[in-house]
Amino acid sequence: MAGTDTPEAYLSGYDGIIAAACATGRRLSRDELEALRAQGERAAEAGLGLRALVRAHLCAAQEVSARLRGREADHLLVAVEQAVDAFAEGHERAQRLAIRQQEAARREFIDDLLHGRTDAGRLAERAARFGLLLSHAHAVAVAEGPEPYEDGYAVTRGVEASLGARFGDRRTLLTTKNGRLICIAPADETDVLSFFAKQAYAATDGGRVAIGRSHPGVGGVVHSYEEALNALDLAARMQLEGPVLRAADLLVYPVLTRDRQAMADLVRSVLGPLQGARGGARPLIDTLTAYFDTGCVSAEAARRLSLSVRAMTYRLDRIHRLTGADPGDPVDRYTLQTAVIGARLLDWPDQEL
Repeated sequence: MAGTDTPEAYLSGYDGIIAAACATGRRLSRDELEALRAQGERAAEAGLGLRALVRAHLCAAQEVSARLRGREADHLLVAVEQAVDAFAEGHERAQRLAIRQQEAARREFIDDLLHGRTDAGRLAERAARFGLLLSHAHAVAVAEGPEPYEDGYAVTRGVEASLGARFGDRRTLLTTKNGRLICIAPADETDVLSFFAKQAYAATDGGRVAIGRSHPGVGGVVHSYEEALNALDLAARMQLEGPVLRAADLLVYPVLTRDRQAMADLVRSVLGPLQGARGGARPLIDTLTAYFDTGCVSAEAARRLSLSVRAMTYRLDRIHRLTGADPGDPVDRYTLQTAVIGARLLDWPDQEL
């Protein structure tokens, strides 16, 4: 007797169905078709491939053909076509259901992993099914572009294919969350995240990628993910240049804003007088930003702002007179630059402090 792991085990009643249909030339009944679909579902659940199953059906049909008499054989092809089609429909239906269930389980795991909202031991056990060993340290890269991306999108598939072709199985995980591409990789696979950043930047048509620091354990993925998200938010508020941001290079900013009230007091005290200037504080803050970003080179800062060097010098002098701090003096420069960074982080003067 054929074992339950063989195609022949899922042909029960098949020969009788097509023989009965050939005897009268009728079409298969609704009950017969449903029985064949159910067989197909069970075969798919057992992990049997459709190609081998169809071959088994054709072989069984040949045996039935040898027993047919007269015009009965004329109806065999039609009966087999109906039977195999119903069987394949059931097989495909079960596969689609399995895929949906796998996708749902994967999405649930991703959500739990990136929010750390489930038992650590259980999460680590589930992670192994997706190629992650959470006992090791991991880092997370997050990419965003001009439009949201989800699993199955062309951009997501393209980046995933590039990673697979380059690195094969490196215990990495590529997914999406809130319209962003996310890559999780072991801490010692830094080349994976760098390659992901390059591919994501190209695939998202000039998007931006942030890479969190590596952290150990189950909570390490959450920590790194949050660092990457904060880096993207910081880049938007600070108008930081460059397509790839590394959280490790931006640690000074969280330090500066750790005491938000102290930073707000500094901004009000140092830059508050600029609000009395014609046009408000914004143009003068932009002037200081360009001045500091260019290493305090007035000519380069003027070029960035589309100003003449004379106009740039006038603005800097105006800032000196209003605030009492000289941008050209090393001590005053540090105070002014720290206050400007604070203003950008706190979105002042657009937002009240």
